Amino acid sequence: MKTMPALIAALTLSACATPPPASAPSLDGFYDAVHHWQNKNGKTYARYADNDVTAIADNLLLLQRDNGGWIENRDPARILSKAEKAVALKEKSDPAFSFDNRNIYTQVEYLMAAFERTQRSDYRSAALRGLDLILSQQIKNCGGWPHTVPAKSSFHDKITMADEVTSGNLRLLRRISTGEYPFVSVSKDLRKQAASAVTAGDACLLRLQIRQNGQLTGWAGQYDPVTLQPVKGRSFELVSIVSQESVENTRYLMSIPNPSPEVIAAIEGAVAWMKRSAITGKRLETFALPAPVKYDYHTATTDNRLVDDPSAPLLWARFYDVSDNSVILANRDGVRVATYADIHPERRSGYGWYGQWPQRLIEIEYPAWKARVKR
Repeated sequence: MKTMPALIAALTLSACATPPPASAPSLDGFYDAVHHWQNKNGKTYARYADNDVTAIADNLLLLQRDNGGWIENRDPARILSKAEKAVALKEKSDPAFSFDNRNIYTQVEYLMAAFERTQRSDYRSAALRGLDLILSQQIKNCGGWPHTVPAKSSFHDKITMADEVTSGNLRLLRRISTGEYPFVSVSKDLRKQAASAVTAGDACLLRLQIRQNGQLTGWAGQYDPVTLQPVKGRSFELVSIVSQESVENTRYLMSIPNPSPEVIAAIEGAVAWMKRSAITGKRLETFALPAPVKYDYHTATTDNRLVDDPSAPLLWARFYDVSDNSVILANRDGVRVATYADIHPERRSGYGWYGQWPQRLIEIEYPAWKARVKR
């Protein structure tokens, strides 16, 4: 599987380039779903080749619910048994679906690309049903999207920035609104609907950007759809400014061809916040465990520790306090802890508390954007 920086570069390129219709659609957009599936189920299962477009698209048709959605964390290239196919057919009437982990908009794009390659109308029809679902689920009060429908946890019905739920849908809709490949066959009416959704969503992003002492910063992972205040996600994801999601929102805003002064200010504020939130002199070190440890959602073969290193590259915490910008760490019991060592090994090995998410944006993408928008 590709590294995250390589995937980001590939996804950014795919959003800008127009591949020839004969090229096989990429599975890169499913990297998070595949990662989660393999964390829970292992990697020793049969998969279709990445260029076996018909088999993969047929899988997506089978796994799509009658309402046009999909549940999250499935590997679209996994070869299903007859029994698994029968179960999938029975589950089609289940109304549950999720935008979590870059879901639904990824299937829509893949199926449209599969249609352009094969001219199979069922792929296009399935993609358009997914698109209709996306448009119908935009939260009217602000313009973002929920995590999961129907809600099964307290954060599922919230406006969600985590895992590119809102920015991913907006990126797809912006491309549809301009008729970019593989959406050349989308009707003018649907393009107009997509454009209206983008206008509402862009305004929502600007409205929800958090300020500290009057300065624009980043975004929370979730917001209450009524009060529009930041709220917690899972028990260990406390109310905070989230660096990874802020990078993705900023990256999306930088993709806008002719940004307004408000969009430019949002980008500048977010990048300035990322720069001043960088951690120096610390390195995240991974070390092997004596034996694998199986947890509910993953099997750990390694653990992590934060060590002093004056020569270490810049590091960022995932969560920052909305008031004082201090690093937020917590366990599954929802209690904030003081140090990384205080986090349970299950959460240290199974969650990314520190990373270098803003690095590429700050060093490469932001300077390129500045050069593009310079007037």
